[in-house]
Amino acid sequence: MEISSFTLPSEDYPSFLSFVQDSDPSTISFSNTKKRPKFDNNLYDVDNDSSVQELLSKFVSFEEIQAQNVHSTPNPSNSLLMDSIYDQSNHEISGSTIYPNLVDSGNSSNTKRARTEADDVVTTSDETTSVANGGGAQRRLWVKNRSNAWWEQVNSPEFPEEEFKNAFRMSRATFDMICEELESVVTKKDTMLRLAIPVRQRVAVCVWRLATGEALREVSKRFGLGISTCHKLVLEVCTAIRSVLMPKFLQWPDENRMREIKRDFELFSGIPNVAGSMYTTHIPIIAPKVSVAAYFNKRHTERNQKTSYSITVQGVVDPRGVFTDICIGWPGSMTNDQVLEKSALFQRANRGVMRDVSVVGNSGYPLMDWILVPYTHQNLTWTQHAYNEKVEEVQKVAKESFMRLKARWSCLQKRTEMKLQDLPVVLGACCVLHNICEMRNEGLREDMRFELFDDEVVPENSVRSVNALHARDQIAHKLLHHNLAGTNSL
Repeated sequence: MEISSFTLPSEDYPSFLSFVQDSDPSTISFSNTKKRPKFDNNLYDVDNDSSVQELLSKFVSFEEIQAQNVHSTPNPSNSLLMDSIYDQSNHEISGSTIYPNLVDSGNSSNTKRARTEADDVVTTSDETTSVANGGGAQRRLWVKNRSNAWWEQVNSPEFPEEEFKNAFRMSRATFDMICEELESVVTKKDTMLRLAIPVRQRVAVCVWRLATGEALREVSKRFGLGISTCHKLVLEVCTAIRSVLMPKFLQWPDENRMREIKRDFELFSGIPNVAGSMYTTHIPIIAPKVSVAAYFNKRHTERNQKTSYSITVQGVVDPRGVFTDICIGWPGSMTNDQVLEKSALFQRANRGVMRDVSVVGNSGYPLMDWILVPYTHQNLTWTQHAYNEKVEEVQKVAKESFMRLKARWSCLQKRTEMKLQDLPVVLGACCVLHNICEMRNEGLREDMRFELFDDEVVPENSVRSVNALHARDQIAHKLLHHNLAGTNSL
């Protein structure tokens, strides 16, 4: 942008122009004719002021004492003397001696009141620092006084086993096993400022938060820790569970385990070579700040008449309901077949790992060489009805497992306030803890069970392989004509 110059017309400002033209620059003076008064040195005569001399002498004595203490051992009398001199000097500097009219009479009472309120909020831990320093000088530690009476009661051996299981969704023996597995990763060292939180309390904060889904404020009250500390502990323990326990308790089965899985599925369903039952569920979340439309769950919103946002969890389970594969974190607007194509299971199938086995899914998945789904068209034959009954029995194993997962860890049923990037770690930890409970036969109370429902949208391209279509027809024919399937649906 240009700024044009502005000219003054001579006819409008004749006096101004004539002043500039006629004036001699040497005769124009811009200095002030009034002179400032000289500074009177006698007004602040430091040498003759007795109060200032007394104050300076006290500071000199304070510096001499401090210099002596540097080269000598600490003496309690010297420290008391320095404190008294320092306090008296500060009192005189504040104006009580030199400028008494500038002192506010209410400041001292306000200071005392503030200190009293602070003493009510905080507590000092002198013994901790004294021990850490080897019995040296004590140091005041400011820690908020919180009660952990509930945790001390629960952690005691006399606490009833049934109540412990209701609180943590597992027995005390299972909880102890988890603490032993995570001890090397979760343990923290004591510092000079405070003692480290024990491993059992760290794990208990995480497990209780996942089991109850209570707010962090309630977790803070139960365990006597800060809210931010509880949030940090939940993420740390969940990360440790993913890195330490997931390789042991949530893995795709090896050849020996796969033979057992196929045999167990065939015993109660009659379908051969079944490697697992697959299901996809939605976890409600708060509306994210970015990509809101991607996480909008349209079908759940229309069914409940309430705006819903979610992320998906896809899992494959064995006959006992133990997860062998999970895929977590894709937006809730995606359908089951879209989530499947993004999963590692789909990538393994493309590499030929799933060549001799098949996974049973519901009508939301496409029919592929390694995925068996029910018939979805109308006017089914008796053979097709019989096949659908057996597929539903296998599919029920995964659905029941996801029901127990959400019932055992109630945080999965509520909209969590966790950040979106932290949810996959937390959900993965819930799946690992679910597997541990299932393997150790940790039962679930009947009043905690509920009917799990997730929308099933039939894919537009429901048949991806002609060979899979013929293989499904052969399985359906075998089930009916070998008396392996009934006709209850008819």
